Amino acid sequence: MKSETDAGTKLRSRTGATDEGDPLSINRAPDKRIRPWVSRSMVAYAYPNGTETLQGVLCNDAPYLRSAVGVDWTVDTKDGELSIRDETFLCGQHSQVMPLRYSGGIKVAGLMLRPGALRTLFGLKDSAMLDRIVSIERGGVDDDDVTSLFDESLSPTAWLLRIENWLAEFVQRTGAKHPSPIAQALELQAFTDPNGSLNEFADRQGVSQRTVERTAKRDFGLQPSQIMRRARILDLAARLCGVADEEEEEIMLRFFDQAHQIREFQVFFGMTPMEFQRNRSALLTLSLEIRQARRLELLDRLEPGAVRPWMRKPFLTQRA
Repeated sequence: MKSETDAGTKLRSRTGATDEGDPLSINRAPDKRIRPWVSRSMVAYAYPNGTETLQGVLCNDAPYLRSAVGVDWTVDTKDGELSIRDETFLCGQHSQVMPLRYSGGIKVAGLMLRPGALRTLFGLKDSAMLDRIVSIERGGVDDDDVTSLFDESLSPTAWLLRIENWLAEFVQRTGAKHPSPIAQALELQAFTDPNGSLNEFADRQGVSQRTVERTAKRDFGLQPSQIMRRARILDLAARLCGVADEEEEEIMLRFFDQAHQIREFQVFFGMTPMEFQRNRSALLTLSLEIRQARRLELLDRLEPGAVRPWMRKPFLTQRA
């Protein structure tokens, strides 16, 4: 079977598209009942025009609960190659990109979890989950309890609502604790000013720098400096993929010079910004768009439910 990069491949999306035709997810703030643990809810349907096995990458600065059905994923994780089909799984945060091959298009619904939520919901350490994907059964949940929520007769948003309802019932039944507010503030700092002073951040939180470092390691699996470094790179990658606020010139000014920008980008993506833009992944664009939509809403630069600058048309028209 022929294999090709998904950059420029025309996937017929049912859940929205960029101006250039790259598929998008329907993504929004989660149900209020699960917001202490979940920062974003998403669902994406995109169908291929051919039978090729496509190549892309996964890259997230947040853990995820995902259900993928009717398509085949093969992911290169820290534990080696992992094959996924008709399964619900838990994804740790990334310290670098994770190569992915997939066929059958994209049919996935998921919940972007808050830092530390893997631990408080499922008893999994973020430090141990870094660059890893495991079955939801590792979190004490029968896979069929979640994967069986999918039904071909459902609209994408109806499927997503079922998953949100399941988690709300799970939280009520288990009495899961809220993740650390310091971890949530650190994530917001990464969105607001990833070049900001760690000492000043700790002072604003009323804690020591050491407490911030321990919280970061526990709830992100990374040092604070690594979290901020990743945020700078992902903001730049979103801009290169065309899913960022074009007025945000400061994204380009967060690096000392072009050599610094290229060096940092290569560490994370294994290629230069120019190579990345030339070979950009449609799947990664979809993922980065979720992050950027949430980020701009948190920073009050985008109204919830508004047509985003990079969207071909409103999501409302995609829901039937």
